[in-house]
Amino acid sequence: MLPLPSPGWQGGSSLWRALVAVAASLFLLLLPAVADAAQVLQVRGPTLLQIGDGNRSVPVELACVAVAPGSSSDAVAWLRRQLPRQTRVQLRPVSQHDGRLVAQVRRLDSDSDLGTALVAAGLATASPGCP
Repeated sequence: MLPLPSPGWQGGSSLWRALVAVAASLFLLLLPAVADAAQVLQVRGPTLLQIGDGNRSVPVELACVAVAPGSSSDAVAWLRRQLPRQTRVQLRPVSQHDGRLVAQVRRLDSDSDLGTALVAAGLATASPGCP
């Protein structure tokens, strides 16, 4: 077990963030071995999903999209229709932000990215600098 940094140590938060990033990366590295088990547990917000595989659960933020505050309830309803609980998904990690994995998400039975589909539905805008 790693010792926690002392309160006077200035790099504590960056160490903790690095550990969270490593844990998320390990989750994703192990995910292809059990890809058929990765599923949506909950739509938590207009761009936030809870994804799990039976043993683990990780918050995943949709990459490259921004939802206007006035459209958030419509975006949540749309995502819930597209991703009912236990829908199997594939994650393509882009980054990590505030302990959340940022990834492109697609249903296993579809080739389209859900963030791109959310933009096409007029409920979000594409973030600049994304592929």
